[in-house]
Amino acid sequence: MRQGLHGQGASRGSALGRARVREPHALEVAEARVAPAEAEAELARLHAAIEQVRGEIRGMRDQLHGALAHEVGEFLDLHTLLLEDPELLHGLDELVRSGLYGADYALRLQRDRLAAVFEGMDDAYFRSRIEDIDHVIGRVHAALHDHEAELQGVAGEILVTDAIAPSEIGRLHAQGVLGIVTSGGSMLSHTAILARSLHLPLIVNAPQALGAINDGDVLVIDGSTGEIVIEPGPSDLRVYRARLREEKRERKQLRRLRREPSKTLDGVDIRLYANAESREDVAEAHALGAAGIGLYRTEFLFLQGREVPDEDAQFRAYRDLVLGMTGRTVTIRTLDIGADKADNSGLALRNEPNPALGLRGVRLSMARTGLLETQLRAIARASGYGPVRILVPMVSGREEVIAVRQLLTRVLKDLAREGQETAAQIALGAMIEVPSAAIALPTFARDLDFISIGTNDLVQYLLAADRNNDALGDLYSPLHPAVLRLVHSVVRVARARGMPASICGEIAGDARFTPLLLVLGIEELSLHPSPLLEVRRAIRALDLGHLRARAPALLRARDRAGIERWLDAVQPVHAAD
Repeated sequence: MRQGLHGQGASRGSALGRARVREPHALEVAEARVAPAEAEAELARLHAAIEQVRGEIRGMRDQLHGALAHEVGEFLDLHTLLLEDPELLHGLDELVRSGLYGADYALRLQRDRLAAVFEGMDDAYFRSRIEDIDHVIGRVHAALHDHEAELQGVAGEILVTDAIAPSEIGRLHAQGVLGIVTSGGSMLSHTAILARSLHLPLIVNAPQALGAINDGDVLVIDGSTGEIVIEPGPSDLRVYRARLREEKRERKQLRRLRREPSKTLDGVDIRLYANAESREDVAEAHALGAAGIGLYRTEFLFLQGREVPDEDAQFRAYRDLVLGMTGRTVTIRTLDIGADKADNSGLALRNEPNPALGLRGVRLSMARTGLLETQLRAIARASGYGPVRILVPMVSGREEVIAVRQLLTRVLKDLAREGQETAAQIALGAMIEVPSAAIALPTFARDLDFISIGTNDLVQYLLAADRNNDALGDLYSPLHPAVLRLVHSVVRVARARGMPASICGEIAGDARFTPLLLVLGIEELSLHPSPLLEVRRAIRALDLGHLRARAPALLRARDRAGIERWLDAVQPVHAAD
């Protein structure tokens, strides 16, 4: 019987397929004991399962490429760290050796112990890590019984589940899964970001889905509106086919914009840069007519192996990046890694009390100046092949900028003495993603050549809300009045000094937010290549002069609902073919 449900559209696109329901994971294991003489054998079986899972995760990590290598890789590396956590391993050993519990029940008890600790913490970052614990423990449990730990997708299916891990998205897409519906989740989570980059329809926060949908039901889903239809009727199928025709027409229209300028109706040029970390990203950015690379993540070089890449290895990667953009500006971000982005090279500190606020970004670079000097030398050498800018992450104040500037000046002098060809000067910019940097920008703006506002972390830190914590999905939002007012003040400081200011967070890649960013004064956006044409189309349909006349109304908005009403009123209308 036909039934309609609603969730929140998180990744655009329509899908028609049979439902595959995955019930929420729960490690329900009955209490079981082993004889004292069997304890060591049971422990060996448990250790073998843990090692098997480590190998599986390493294998998955090695298969990642492009954008997935960065986003998915972070989660796989975190799971590896969990499997090496002394607290987890020691607890399991004690439960089997001293408690004489079977491996399965020991896993359950240790999972419950760790979850109780995390649930009692005030910090949202740690509370959200319970999901990672469940994922890791579930994999070990499956390995103990030679079960398939990973969900296997089937072409033509629409997955219905409580939550989906970022590490599962790319594989399910490759297996032909048509779309995903989750009972929880947020449109700003890593999972949603990955789904959008893969153009995989995703609906989140559909609480009735698991109770109403059965295995084998035929579903129609719309990732734009969040609409779900169970056992669609003839009229639903007609609407679905019409929507597919419209999506096909839209893709054709967007392809025509590859070589068109990113210029508003009243003739204002808006520069569209691409975020990148791989040759595939660079090639796509070039093909779509990006103005350059606005954010090149260097972490992938450090996440690939167990050794820190030396100067020559980094230089070759940066040189190829510069050559790939054929004269367009490339912005290289210095290493942004910390305990929340686990690496195999030992750079990130283990067991930091609060990794989201710990030794990461420029803080780690300044703690290991030799590491930063090597990276600056490699970037400076690459500047001999084309225009390069350097972007410093996690800046909190002037002192860090001055220290990096002084080191860069010395590096350029050293390379000149060595006979290396470099640019005479290299523009130095700061990521404005820490509230203190945004507030104190007037005190050190003169020390910078450009800024890039990293809204993902700025929103997280300003609102004290982890974007990967589903329970905080309604709170974590760039459409908070405090966020908009802070971004507006940052842009005003930059414009007063004639300094370029760009947005490089996830909000830059969502065409619905383009009018908002432009009215705040942003004239440079840096985004993943996949939505670049959609954002270009939005820009070309806007009259910036008329839009900025409505800026006071936006800045007077007192809550998210008021900002959303403003956005709805200014959305551009796109001309048909």
